[in-house]
Amino acid sequence: MTVTRQPSIKPQAEPTQTFTIGELAKEFDITTRSIRFYEGEGLLSPERSGQNRIYSPKDRTRLKLILRGKRLGFSLQETKTIFELYDNEDTEEKQLKIMLELIKEKKQKLEQQQKDIADVLTDLAELELGCRESLDNL
Repeated sequence: MTVTRQPSIKPQAEPTQTFTIGELAKEFDITTRSIRFYEGEGLLSPERSGQNRIYSPKDRTRLKLILRGKRLGFSLQETKTIFELYDNEDTEEKQLKIMLELIKEKKQKLEQQQKDIADVLTDLAELELGCRESLDNL
């Protein structure tokens, strides 16, 4: 009996997935102009191949976080601060403490806005009632 030896097949490392600006714009339902704006603000840093931007998985994650932060009411400067923390800080403890402070500030602002809205609604209701009473007396 003869044993035929199969040539060993070395698994090749998969190339890192990259994204075009158009692919990211389509995935996140935003314009390419928005993505270029975030790049201009220093929030994204794609590689370049000639005139083309090549976005890494890290850029994709950052874009997702930018959009999430925007939905939560974080400014681009606050988002940039968070990114800088993760890029420059070695300790997770410091990152988390600063993040908790940003969250606390954001919650305080939102709670104040909520109170202000409730006050305005009360004022509008009183004004509306006054207008209706005046109309009834005419």
